[in-house]
Amino acid sequence: MEKQQQMKHAVQRCIDAQKDELHSLSQDIWSNPELAGNETQAHDRLVRFFSRDDTWTVDSHYKLPTAFRAVWDLVGGRRRALNVGFLCEYDALPRIGHACGHNLIAEVGAAAALGLKAALENQNELPEPVKITVLGTPAEEAIGGKIDLINAGAFAGMDLVFMAHPAQEDAPYLPTVALDEVIVKYYGKASHASAYPWEGLNALDAAVLAYNNLSALRQQLKPEWRLHGIIKHGGEKPNIIPAYTELEYYLRTPLVKDLCDLKAKAEACFRAAAVATGCRVEIIYPYNCYYDILPNATLANLFKNNGEALGIQFPQQPNNFSGSTDFGNVSYVVPGIHPFFYICTEAVNHTEEYAAAAGAEKAQLFTLRTAKALAMTAVDVVCCPDLLRKVREDFSHAKLKQGKHLEGLDKSLTAP
Repeated sequence: MEKQQQMKHAVQRCIDAQKDELHSLSQDIWSNPELAGNETQAHDRLVRFFSRDDTWTVDSHYKLPTAFRAVWDLVGGRRRALNVGFLCEYDALPRIGHACGHNLIAEVGAAAALGLKAALENQNELPEPVKITVLGTPAEEAIGGKIDLINAGAFAGMDLVFMAHPAQEDAPYLPTVALDEVIVKYYGKASHASAYPWEGLNALDAAVLAYNNLSALRQQLKPEWRLHGIIKHGGEKPNIIPAYTELEYYLRTPLVKDLCDLKAKAEACFRAAAVATGCRVEIIYPYNCYYDILPNATLANLFKNNGEALGIQFPQQPNNFSGSTDFGNVSYVVPGIHPFFYICTEAVNHTEEYAAAAGAEKAQLFTLRTAKALAMTAVDVVCCPDLLRKVREDFSHAKLKQGKHLEGLDKSLTAP
């Protein structure tokens, strides 16, 4: 225990010593918000940040154009090491910039990795060798970059994975919801809306009927299920029967296995509108399906204990969180944790007020404190084989609980 405490003190000293560089990193990302898949400046900034220390092996454009990997390996790959991962997000939202605080997620991931590295240096009596992998994971807000990285093998060989997300309160774990996005296109027939309306097939009527069908469906949905969307294209001019319309909807359920049921109900609404108007309908699922996060009680409890030692006050019953993240998919392939942290604002995510808070100086105390707690949690696990075994057991049990629903999941949830 004394060695662990010394290592945790090393984590804290390292992060405190580099707080100015870490703040500068976060500010540079916050000041130049970039949309999903286009985070070139954030990618380059993070690559430079890790490349300044030649003990990190840095791969830019790692498997995706704006992803990166930085690896610290004390044994230089000469033998198998416990691979501890930290994730950095850095994409922004349209118009409102870093209103989800992904600049702070990048800072937390980088800071925690540096802190763990400082704790591990000069340690020759660990149960097994340890290496650290930092992954820059782009496009969380739109495409699901982590899912593309999973499919490309970026998480192969990882034993643990850590990240943290800013929110309205501190929480070692909050259940997120599974998400699939659907694009619905209606094809009708144009005609003069006044002179020859009977010659047309009104695609806008189909879109409006679909919108109303879904609104009526909500009465029959489970309380935790969500569907919400917009009409992206409604026609060209009032005197032309619209020949084409397009809707975009998000479908969400607490468990990924329930998305199949919600999708079937929503698709019935879309198709009924096409039948009623004589239009042709095309239903497309353009991006990756986001899973719910599998809980890991051992990691959550360790994080809570370390956070409380640093002064974090966790509410007895944290609020539910109905957002979605592609970290959920990661949690199905690697044991991990995705705590939430307060940044000294009562604003809610995805607002201009939250974007301002994510760039404020006062967010730094909370951000770096969370990074310390993450790295200290990693110290606990790498120093204690019994804890690592419990983490793996939690992971296996959580997957087993969902296991009967996982077979063929991707096909059933993402195919058009």
